[in-house]
Amino acid sequence: MRQGQICIFRKYGVYRWNETCNFKRVRSFISILALALLSLVALHAQTATQSTPPAGATAPSSMPVNAPAQVSGTPLTITDALTLAEQNSPLLQQAYATVARARAGVQTARAYTNPSAEFLAGNQSARPITTPGVPGFLEHYSASQTIEIPRERSMRIQASQLDEIATRYRLMGIRLSVTAQVKRAFYDVIRRKEQLANAESNLALVEDLRRRVGLEVDVGEVGRLELTRAEAELARAQAAVRNADVLLANARAILKAVIGSMSNDTLDAQGSLGESVQVPALSELRQQIIANHPAISEANALTARSQTMVEHERAARIPEPTFYGEYERQPDLTFYRFGVNVPLPLWNGPIAQAQAELNMSQAATSQRRLEITAALERAYDQYQISNQQVLSLQAGSLKEAEAAVEAARSAYRFGERGIVEVLDAQRVLQGVRGDFLDALYARRTALIDLEELGVDYQ
Repeated sequence: MRQGQICIFRKYGVYRWNETCNFKRVRSFISILALALLSLVALHAQTATQSTPPAGATAPSSMPVNAPAQVSGTPLTITDALTLAEQNSPLLQQAYATVARARAGVQTARAYTNPSAEFLAGNQSARPITTPGVPGFLEHYSASQTIEIPRERSMRIQASQLDEIATRYRLMGIRLSVTAQVKRAFYDVIRRKEQLANAESNLALVEDLRRRVGLEVDVGEVGRLELTRAEAELARAQAAVRNADVLLANARAILKAVIGSMSNDTLDAQGSLGESVQVPALSELRQQIIANHPAISEANALTARSQTMVEHERAARIPEPTFYGEYERQPDLTFYRFGVNVPLPLWNGPIAQAQAELNMSQAATSQRRLEITAALERAYDQYQISNQQVLSLQAGSLKEAEAAVEAARSAYRFGERGIVEVLDAQRVLQGVRGDFLDALYARRTALIDLEELGVDYQ
């Protein structure tokens, strides 16, 4: 470097400008600066390598489909979700209030008819006639009491008790329904998390393929068309990730709604869809639910209540007398009277109405039994079919699809196959993984349906 040019040199730990310096000093400074930049680039490349799969890496074929996505949020187990629903569900709170009202109805039915009392007072004045009455103060007292027929009273109390029993069975049915809703929403979140994990895994593989194809296009080994195909598949994989993320957010919102959570925190459901149980025979389950299902028990209790109301209306045809007594004090005399009031039930309209309601209750019970039996058969068949599909995919299609992807990628690395074969194999794997996940969720929902029907398969 010639004299008079401006250069930078380090003196006493400070970089200064100087118009005169030699070339060696400038070259040393540039070398140090270049080494520092290379160190920063290497550190960044190492960090990126740790966060993304290395070149040529494939998705591990032994990775379970049920591996949860790595998302942040408040951990929530199925037990925690059911506990929150038990505390916060408006349906359960309404059912509890209905039971309390029915219990109060029993107390009301046990109460006797209240007596009645009457008091009258006033002033009596004489009229200008030949024999007028004595003017003065008037007093009148009276009381009455209805005497209940014992059978009518017992039928009324029994009807109220049966109504309370029916509401308790209704509470059991609502609890089963709320539990099923919570479990469906909870495991739907698990399903969406796994879908997101699969989509992100597929995106990582497609990004790796896109990078490889880009390098091959730069060096002229393949044509530009291969890069276009890789970029199109990359866009498709990115859209799949975004769609899976949206579905996961919707599933979490539904879960918060069914458990009654008002928190703003994200709920991270912790669990697995992969559970297979031994379900008893259909004939055994049919007998079990007919004997124990809360809806059928509620219908039976309501039918018994309707029968009791028929007996109550028949007992009400027996007159219930009302006894009364009165005392009256006038200025010139006093008197008292006793009497009885007996109603005359000549028409039987209430009995016919109660009999019609009994017929309606019997028909509703038969219909409820048919509906429960049909729901049992549907859930049982769904479980058998989805369980067979899960076992079939686990044993065959899933492993074959993973092996096909590995073979296609290996052949692509050695130049024996093109990117089209790799992308086709990857799409097939994604489709099989989606089918496997849907089969797992269908099997889980079938088990939840059986639990909602009151099936004990433990």
